[in-house]
Amino acid sequence: MRILIVDDDKEIVDLLAIYLGNEGYEIEKAFDGMEALDKLAQKEFHLVILDVMMPALDGLEVTKRVRKTSQIPILMASAKTNDMDKIMGLMTGADDYVAKPFNPLEVIARVKSLLRRANYSNAMQQKDNVIEIGPLIIDKQSHVAQTKEGIPIKLTALEFSILFLLASHPNRVFSSEEIFDRCWKMDNYVSYKTVMVHISNLREKLEKATNGEKVIQTVWGVGYKIEA
Repeated sequence: MRILIVDDDKEIVDLLAIYLGNEGYEIEKAFDGMEALDKLAQKEFHLVILDVMMPALDGLEVTKRVRKTSQIPILMASAKTNDMDKIMGLMTGADDYVAKPFNPLEVIARVKSLLRRANYSNAMQQKDNVIEIGPLIIDKQSHVAQTKEGIPIKLTALEFSILFLLASHPNRVFSSEEIFDRCWKMDNYVSYKTVMVHISNLREKLEKATNGEKVIQTVWGVGYKIEA
């Protein structure tokens, strides 16, 4: 598997490259955000380790741009350690967050966890675009959602898009803004309340069909997810 390490601190990049290389991963390096985006456009990577504080283009902006086209796992690293910084990273689209200074062995453990999760997510989405998760069966091609007992769930096009987005990335937290970008496909984010209303309606329909099971989980201050 190929991992891209992005940090303007060459010593950190080289250190992680040694540790991860010893684990058998193929490593490529980038030392600023623009170089990272160039490499991601040229090759297939399985995971990105991304520093937040970089000149020219910081890690948050890189993550925003990557998430427009890719769901590659992103492990964000930063010397900032307060909760709001972590929340910002996760809301932008990062999958996990590690604070500097870090133990390289912790980074390796987080990398392995993210890769396992990504492989499981890929396995959930079958070639015919049918996902089975929790009490649900979701067929993207026919635009049908139903319970595993065969009870159909009538959803609007937007509700189905939100459900399929969350279900196709189990355990991944999506912010309201990201859900809006993916499902509405509009340039301007109007209001988080727009997403909240659709999530609320979707939840009501799912809970009614599944005898009250809470399929969509709220991660307060961050966003929404469906657990595998």
